[in-house]
Parts: sequence; structure tokens; C-alpha cells
Amino acid sequence: MGKVTGFMEYERIEEGYKPVPERLKNYKEFVIGLDDAQANQQAARCMDCGTPFCNSGCPVNNIIPDFNDMVFRADWKSAIDTLHSTNNFPEFTGRICPAPCEAACTLNVNDDAVGIKSIEHAIIDRAWAEGWVEPQPPQHKTGKKVAVVGSGPAGMAAAQQLARVGHDVTLFEKNDRVGGLLRYGIPDFKMEKIHIDRRVAQMQAEGVAFRTGVLVGNAKDPLGKDSKVTNWAKETITPEQLQSDFDAVLLTGGAEQSRDLPVPGRDLAGIHFAMEFLPQQNKVNAGDEVKDPLRADGKHVIVIGGGDTGSDCVGTSNRHGAASVTQFELMPQPPEEENRPMTWPYWPIKLRTSSSHEEGCDREFAISTKELIGDKGQVTSLKTVRVEWKDGKMQEVAGSEQTLKADLVLLAMGFVAPVSAVLEAFGVEKDARGNAKASTDFSGGYATNVPKVFAAGDIRRGQSLVVWAIREGRQAARSVDEFLMGYSDLPR
Repeated sequence: MGKVTGFMEYERIEEGYKPVPERLKNYKEFVIGLDDAQANQQAARCMDCGTPFCNSGCPVNNIIPDFNDMVFRADWKSAIDTLHSTNNFPEFTGRICPAPCEAACTLNVNDDAVGIKSIEHAIIDRAWAEGWVEPQPPQHKTGKKVAVVGSGPAGMAAAQQLARVGHDVTLFEKNDRVGGLLRYGIPDFKMEKIHIDRRVAQMQAEGVAFRTGVLVGNAKDPLGKDSKVTNWAKETITPEQLQSDFDAVLLTGGAEQSRDLPVPGRDLAGIHFAMEFLPQQNKVNAGDEVKDPLRADGKHVIVIGGGDTGSDCVGTSNRHGAASVTQFELMPQPPEEENRPMTWPYWPIKLRTSSSHEEGCDREFAISTKELIGDKGQVTSLKTVRVEWKDGKMQEVAGSEQTLKADLVLLAMGFVAPVSAVLEAFGVEKDARGNAKASTDFSGGYATNVPKVFAAGDIRRGQSLVVWAIREGRQAARSVDEFLMGYSDLPR
């Protein structure tokens, strides 16, 4: 490494944030990235550790020690080339990935991990500023046609990889814009959509065709009568059409079916899934007119679900001007510091406070909602009870019931499965969790039981991280290429 003793000389440098009062006035990104000197110093902390666990901790297996060394030596062009060799969209992961690579960092055993995510963020932003991110059109065309269904990070990564080796790729998206949950699930203040738009322009120059507003499924009931997924599509294409028109089909949709809360009062007005609330704000930010948008202005907001989606609801509610925001988590409050010897190099359980929490939020742990209470059909409060875990089972704490005021309740308890009607329309076999059943074996990986139909991303593995979606999209692209050509030079 460039600075063998750097980890002993320098402390971890965190990215900065703009002041809370300033960032609550808009939906712009507010993270202040590392400058060149800070990036150099942070990269100098990367140890010559022999076995870089960060590589295996990262789902796309980024070559982290190498690009850290390049940043230390100010060789930014080589750094982005190295980063792009494993990750199609580091501007996505550098902003919204939780950085399992840092949890696996060898320095994290007894010190603060290297700020790998902030270095990645600095590399890709520098690359865009310098004009180093250019289209890579294929040197020859194969004459093979591939349909990719779903334009989230898995679909985008797969489409880009397949186009670069010469296939004619068409990416289908049911929404009006490309990006999947990156576009309509992640708030703009965490990732502005210009980052998606720039990649779409790059991919178009590489030969990818985008068809938005197109839902793939059964023509009569494309999402299924029980689906809770919003359908903005203007056109439906049947699986039979795709299988007839294309040599291979890759399904990369998300796990979009939200987990519901089956308690008395669920049918009251003012109770919504997070994926009703968040997409509407993103559409408004994009300049669209939304009829009767969901707003938190002046309301007492309860967010049920303690994960990232719940945190995104908190940040959006604060920007609306909510009177108060409270977030519920069913599990007990985790420790502020993880037990590193017990967990390293794996992802640790510890208290995580997001930037949205810091903007204003009461957090309640080990709490369960028993009933939603309303007046004239509108939710006004909810009844809760404290819970504890004994012998692996959740039990209510006697005498702990309370009633909290609530004008708006947002359900952010995760996602249970992809849209089942889409898989059923193709005849794809499902696993026990309702996901597309497809292995990740090196040979024939990501293939479903239906000839020439593949599946990758959340539709196959369930709700997961953006970095896992990119990994699966890249690996599935190799499998599709091998299926079409008998071999593949794409990396796995």
C-alpha cells in the first residue's frame, strides 16, 4: 500500500452534512463529500492486511485495496477504471449502500473502518466531473435479442452488460421513468435522479432501448386482483409476445408487495404503505402533477417499521412540515456499539441513526400496534403495547398499553414478495417465499424452469440491497450471454 503506517497515523474522516434547517427546505442531496486531501488521507488508512475481507464483504467484490491505493497516489483515472470493472453504478452504491465492506474491513476489528463508501463516492463524482464516464458500445453485434423486464439496478446492470457484448437489449419498465425503486422509492435527498438519467443516456448510446409505461403480464389482469402495487403502465405486453420476439427474457422486477398490518382499524383513511407515500413525492419533485398527494403537513405522523424505508418516510415527513414524527420498531433497541469480536467480518447488529432521524424523530423500540382508532372514518390515534422476547418468542408486557395520537400512519415493514401475477403469467416456478425459483450456479445460473426465461435481483432473492441487485444483474447477464452464445467473456 502507498502508506503502510497510515492506519496508525490518521483517524477516520466522515463525510459532512449541510445544516438541518437548510436541508429541510428542499429535496436536494446534502452530503458533503471528501475533498482530494481528505480522500488521500482516508485511502492512506487502508492496511496491507494480506487478506482483504472487504472484497468478500462487498457483494459485487469491489477491488477495494487497489482503488484505495490509486486514490492515495492521486491516480483517479485508474481508480474509476478499477471500480467500474466490478460495479456498473458506483454513484448509486456510493450514496445509498449501507457499506457491508466497511463492516468487513480488517481495521474494523479494533478501530474505525476505512471510509470505503466515501472514497467510492469521491471516485465516481470525480470521474463524472472529468468526463471519464463514456459509452462503451459493442465492437460487433451478435444478432441476438434480449428483453429485460424491470429497470431497477439489477435490470440496468444486466442490460448494460448484455448490450456491451453486442446483444440487442430492450428494457421494459411499467412506470413512466427508468430506475425502479431507485427512482420512486429512494427520496431525492438521498439520491437525486440525475444520476439515473446520466446512466440511461450512456446506456442508450451503448444500444439499450428503453420502453417505459409497459407492464409485462397477463393482458386481462397483469398485476393480479389482490396486488397492492400501484400500476402506472399505459400498455401491457404478454409473456407470449416477449418469448416470441426475443431470444431470451430476464426478469428483474422488485419485491414490491408491501407487508401489511392486519389489526382492527386498518381500513381507516390516513393509513398508507410507504410505497404509496414516497413515490408520490418523487413524482412531484420531477415536476409531475399528482392528484390529491399524500402530505404530512402539520400532522402527527407514525411510521411503523424501523428500517431504511421507514427512515425515508421520516425524512420526507419532516420536509413536509409534520407536527411530529415517531418511528416504531418491533425489535428491542440494539446496542450502540457492536460486539466486534463476535460479529466481524459480518454485518453487525447495532443502533443505527440515519440523517433523517437527526432531523427530528422520536424512536420507539419493542413496541407493537394493537389497534388503529379513528373518528368519522379517519385515523386519529393508535393503541400500542410493549413487547419483550422470551425463549425466542414475542410476548406482550402486561400493563404497557398506551394510545398515541396519529393523523397519518405510514406502513414501512418491508416487502414480502414480487408481484406474483407476473411470475404466474410466465409460468415461473416460485420458492417457499414467493420469489422466482432460480439457482445461482456458475453454469446455467439464474435460469428458471421456463425455457429461455431468467430471473435476477429482488424478484429472485427477495427484498435486498442495491449492491446485491447490481451483483445479480451482472451475474445473470453472463448466464444469458452464455445461453445465447455458448460461452461468455463477461465477468461473473
